[in-house]
Amino acid sequence: MTPSRTLLLKNVHIPGGRVADIFCENGRVAHCGAGTRADRTIDCTGHLVLPAAVDLHVHMRGGVQAAKEDWDSGSRSALAGGVTVVVDQPNTVPPLTTPETFVSRVEDARVHSLCSFAINSSVTKTTPLSAMWDAGSALFGETFFAPSSYGDAVDEPVLARALAEIHRLGAVATIHAEEVTPGTGASLPDHAGLRSAEGEVRAVRAVGRCNATGCRLHFCHLSTAGSVAAATGTVEVTPHHLFLSHEMFADTDTRGKMNPPLRSEREQKALWDAWDQIDIIASDHAPHTTEDKAVPFPDAPSGVPGVETMVPLLLGRYHEKKIGLFDIITKTSTKPAGILGIPPAGFYPGNRADFSISLKTPVPIEGDLLHSRCGWTPFEGMKAIFPVQVIMGGEVVFDDGEFFRANPRWIAGRGYKNEEIS
Repeated sequence: MTPSRTLLLKNVHIPGGRVADIFCENGRVAHCGAGTRADRTIDCTGHLVLPAAVDLHVHMRGGVQAAKEDWDSGSRSALAGGVTVVVDQPNTVPPLTTPETFVSRVEDARVHSLCSFAINSSVTKTTPLSAMWDAGSALFGETFFAPSSYGDAVDEPVLARALAEIHRLGAVATIHAEEVTPGTGASLPDHAGLRSAEGEVRAVRAVGRCNATGCRLHFCHLSTAGSVAAATGTVEVTPHHLFLSHEMFADTDTRGKMNPPLRSEREQKALWDAWDQIDIIASDHAPHTTEDKAVPFPDAPSGVPGVETMVPLLLGRYHEKKIGLFDIITKTSTKPAGILGIPPAGFYPGNRADFSISLKTPVPIEGDLLHSRCGWTPFEGMKAIFPVQVIMGGEVVFDDGEFFRANPRWIAGRGYKNEEIS
């Protein structure tokens, strides 16, 4: 497909009631109102049009983990779910603990990603944080204040020193906060007990005590209403903690194993009740193959795919009149863009011209139809509304199942001095 310099979205129903034409030029919205002529016109009558999502928490794998996912398959999965910007976490193999490994990761994504991307720096005892900031790290972490499948945990003294340095740099620290009891969980309830809801609250509070300098904190994938209430920073919650509980799986079904664990139905409901206190929804897209998961429960890795189903699941909930469209836009697009430090996507002049266009009818999620290389989903059969077209930078990058490479960008952090990033 030949890229279009200008794009007109006709008859867009903007949340709040207004219907307008959106004229896009050079990657931004130039005009909202009556239409004008453009290189390409898309009539959005009868469709849901949303600013495309920014997924602040993905694990795109690659390298020795390419059988699970890589930048090509993961970015296709993102676009097919209405996500045009992803933020990759640094607990890769090898982890991003040096400027050299960081630069290598950026170059891999530059070549293979179809969506725009940012990449975070690890936070460990030996990571040169200032050098990682200079290399272009977007955010710091997820910082493991608890062990996970991949990623070394830091203790309170190391975390306190790291937060002081991150604050000095003017950056944001993202935190994986859990309290892990020694033991080997043999089932989903056991796993949830070893990484308890009460322990997560205590870990969140401990992180707050470590933050003597007032570093900007972003708490990843909080799984309980108590943790959301205890957080002193922005709060991220995943679709799997909102839509799934461990009672929905057989006790030893490793497809339900993740960190933090799935909680009980009661705790899941309480998390929905805290909806207004949740700042963003992010997928924690952490794909493992069915072969990876087909091992005894204690040996199975934690994590599930989710970047492609994140927004569609929320739109399914909107269709049920359980949540509002404005909330979905705020939590998946506007606020994540603000944390990342980029202009928001949206309907008005100056906004990024990134949109998803969806039909209004939910369909059951089918893992076989998704684009992640891991080939399965924990949300099988749930109702969701998927995009039929996705626009990034004013160009169509996904259209009725086909992908088109446009101009994906590396979004470097503010510490990067070697290239103009707009």
